[in-house]
Amino acid sequence: MPEAASHEDTPGPVTSIAEPADGSPPSVSAAVVTEPERRLGFVARMRAKLNRGDSWLTYDLANLLPGGTIDEGVLDELETRLIAADVGIDTTEKILGSLRKRVQRKELADLNALLGALRSAMLEILAPVAQPLVVDLAKRPYVVLVVGVNGSGKTTTIGKLAHRLGRDGRKVMLAAGDTFRAAAIEQLQVWGERNAVPVIAQAAGADPAAVTFDAMQAAQARGTDVLIADTAGRLHTQGNLMEELKKVRRVLGRLDPTAPHEVLLVLDAGQGQNALAQAQQFHQAVGVSGLVMTKLDGTAKGGIVLAIADALKLPIRFIGIGETAADFDVFDAGAFVDAVLRPGKGAAA
Repeated sequence: MPEAASHEDTPGPVTSIAEPADGSPPSVSAAVVTEPERRLGFVARMRAKLNRGDSWLTYDLANLLPGGTIDEGVLDELETRLIAADVGIDTTEKILGSLRKRVQRKELADLNALLGALRSAMLEILAPVAQPLVVDLAKRPYVVLVVGVNGSGKTTTIGKLAHRLGRDGRKVMLAAGDTFRAAAIEQLQVWGERNAVPVIAQAAGADPAAVTFDAMQAAQARGTDVLIADTAGRLHTQGNLMEELKKVRRVLGRLDPTAPHEVLLVLDAGQGQNALAQAQQFHQAVGVSGLVMTKLDGTAKGGIVLAIADALKLPIRFIGIGETAADFDVFDAGAFVDAVLRPGKGAAA
């Protein structure tokens, strides 16, 4: 049963140390960075990367205001932009319905008032689902089962989450349960080596449930705080994948009836409405308890986050805006909405 790292305890908290750009564990020689500074850096990068160019919602919106007034034509244009940004028809109608009522009551006199109302309508959808992952150490090991289709960034997300938990002083173990995808085991082992985290693995093609069972036993024996289990990622419409995930859940339950404690679904935001379909299928099959939205640094316009939050009401735990560990953080509804409406440096102004 090969492992990617030693069985020694993971390093203690290093939240005051800067994270290297390649996502490797911080070193004591790195520059000291406070947690608020680290968080501000992430928000600034998100604002610069999300909705780059002229794709963001409020781009050139001021030119659509004849005489500086808000009319139905402006709202129609905003509706088009929301749908084009993957917000979806139903969620767009919910947002625009609120704005139209305020226009009728003459409450929106200028562009700033319109943007403020739009921000409030978006926050009404996103604020309730902005719920960070809370590890309950009374349930040791706290088991996080990570699911998602191939290409969503699932294994990379596991590595970043392991880095974050290790930085917070948690003793972490990884289970290489994606035994079917080429190089998936090796990819997870690299993350394990980077983060000084043990990886429980078997040969390619092994039974994922058996790998997870072995990892759970090892985590219990070693007093591990958090066990993060990778799973096979294929199309969400493939019934055999869903049955395999159900089997993994059952196996974990034999060792701890409360496990898994978190089923974390990783979604590629660039997939648009297909990401919503994935979320619905996975939730129906295995009971998703939290979401990670990845690849918000690419072509994704961010609106799918609103669509999923509105449709499923599932907690959004984290978002990813790049490849490094520093490009992964908890989901902040206010910061996200501000980035969608008014991107920072790097976007069109």
